[in-house]
Amino acid sequence: MSVWALGLNHTTAPLDLRGRFAFALDQLAPTLQSLRSSFASGRHPAVEAAIISTCSRTEIYCAADHAALDHTLGWLAESGGVSPALLRAHAYTLNDDAAARHAFRVASGLDSMVLGEAQILGQMKDAVRAADSVGALGSTLNQLFQRSFAVAKEVRTATEIGAHSISMAAAAVRLAGQLFEDIRETRVLFVGAGEMIDLAATHFAAKEPKSITIANRTLERGEKLATRFGGTAMRLADLPARLAEFDIVVSCTASTLPLIGLGAVERALKQRKHRPMFMVDLAVPRDIEPEVKALEDVYLYTVDDLAQVVQQGQASRQAAVAQAEVIIDAGVQSFMHWLGQRGTVPLIQQLNAQTDEWRAAELARARKLLARGEPVEAVLEALSRGLTQKMLHGAMAELHAGDAASREQTAQTISRLFLRSETRKER
Repeated sequence: MSVWALGLNHTTAPLDLRGRFAFALDQLAPTLQSLRSSFASGRHPAVEAAIISTCSRTEIYCAADHAALDHTLGWLAESGGVSPALLRAHAYTLNDDAAARHAFRVASGLDSMVLGEAQILGQMKDAVRAADSVGALGSTLNQLFQRSFAVAKEVRTATEIGAHSISMAAAAVRLAGQLFEDIRETRVLFVGAGEMIDLAATHFAAKEPKSITIANRTLERGEKLATRFGGTAMRLADLPARLAEFDIVVSCTASTLPLIGLGAVERALKQRKHRPMFMVDLAVPRDIEPEVKALEDVYLYTVDDLAQVVQQGQASRQAAVAQAEVIIDAGVQSFMHWLGQRGTVPLIQQLNAQTDEWRAAELARARKLLARGEPVEAVLEALSRGLTQKMLHGAMAELHAGDAASREQTAQTISRLFLRSETRKER
């Protein structure tokens, strides 16, 4: 059994390219079905698969009898509408222990924009549930991810990897505080109502802004989130007309196209008499057109921009990283040992089936002897002799076959398997 991973993240690919391969949570199931169908038409009919997609990464994990990285890369390139060569230039491909190590590091927050952040663990669990719901998660990937979660828990318990970690939301508040003298005098708009917006709203609400507004496609969901922060909700369709009301705009939706265009921001600035606007686009693909950044009175930050802010303080956590890597090393070794054992499963099944067949044949023979009135002791003797002869027949035949060298090797193997007490004495 082989495990492989293909991915691109904030260190290997620019934001706009990552946006082409971003899958919302509700897209994971049909996307996995498409991926597995593509394998079914080729040499890999039974492939396990899972997809992790966040603002900073998209990764595909697969398991099958033989790795098929080229096929996986070709499928992903086609789904994103780019050439395989372009994707290959910005992607990483990993096999077996390297794939396991990467999964463990991702789950532990060692590969995140924010070192030690815990959000990725929940995102990985969501991805696993999505794969499981469509039957794409077999025993191998299930084992890989369950071990990833266990390693991540140990890393967070045994090290200080998450200590003093600055989240994207906290970084956004810090930057806003550099632009506005007092955030309590600002009006804040959040576009979307997902987990990232919830986190961002929590951080901004702690600064007690003048008002908080949630703009969401589903008004009911927006109202539910707004109520928690003493704010109000509005429909996404009203956003262009009301954009000028807000000093701070934080957006993170699953839209495949920008929701806030250059024209809308220009009109808002005009209405605001060019008072500055602070905008944060946490979405991948983008929610705010990149051209907005060029406007003189707009301060626009993307997830990649915020990543530079959150790097501060990482040096003090390098000792924790070293501790985490030791835990991960042990986890990888354990998983690879388990994976290696999986290769013997078919042989074990065949052995069990063969011995069951022998046992059934000898029992049937013993019952016939008993029915004919043969003594019980004689029947038991015949039963035990019949079983041992069947079990040893193949070994005895091999001892008399082949040349001297192969017979010597066979003898050593048989001695190790059948004469364990003798082998222990020799040692």
